[in-house]
Amino acid sequence: MKKLIALFLLAMAPALGLAAGGHVHLDHADIDSTDQASLQRGAKFFVNYCLSCHSAKYQRYNRMAQDIGLTEEQVKANLMFTTEKIGNTMDVAMSSADANMFFGTTPPDLSLIARSRGVDWLYTYLRSFYIDESRPFGVNNVVFKDVGMPHVMWELQGWQKAIFKEDEHGGDPVFERFELAQPGTMTPEQFDGAIRDLVNFLDYVGEPYKLERQRLGVKVLLFLFVFFILAYLLKKEYWKDVH
Repeated sequence: MKKLIALFLLAMAPALGLAAGGHVHLDHADIDSTDQASLQRGAKFFVNYCLSCHSAKYQRYNRMAQDIGLTEEQVKANLMFTTEKIGNTMDVAMSSADANMFFGTTPPDLSLIARSRGVDWLYTYLRSFYIDESRPFGVNNVVFKDVGMPHVMWELQGWQKAIFKEDEHGGDPVFERFELAQPGTMTPEQFDGAIRDLVNFLDYVGEPYKLERQRLGVKVLLFLFVFFILAYLLKKEYWKDVH
């Protein structure tokens, strides 16, 4: 029994380490996958601030238009900057060689990032960049320490400083709060809403069939409920002769 418990803890160690997340509290994203206006705003933020480096190569533009309530003409006019064909996937124009030269690595595809990291992690991460002059891009992140990504949405959020306090047990300093050093074009509340829309869109991209699956699930449950009633009445009709 002890061996089984030890094996279970060993298998769970990576997941527990990831869940710890450097002792940083993850804020609740509070997204709504049925809110098409939010998904449309999120798509706009994605193509303007993410798609220049990060692809979503498992998502097609025409499928996105169909799912989030846009016409193909609207997508072509406002959301297609890296291709001319509506049936293409959301891929980046930057080559892998250029990405390696600029960033030292190829930025990851974001098709499944919401499913692998979780929406709360994404929501907190995208709002947690702070000034750190020791880093190549001048910023760091309290959720992803020493991240190699620049703060691409700094114009909207502005620049913030991270305040740390001493760890009671002598470990690394513990994050306490942010202080706004230079305001952006959005208020903190507006920026939080923008990131919520972006995370909502990334969650949709990770599972485009989710809403359709949920709608189908409701229909299946209703069918099973009606079938149960008919089956019960039929059972009573058969068994009344037996008794």
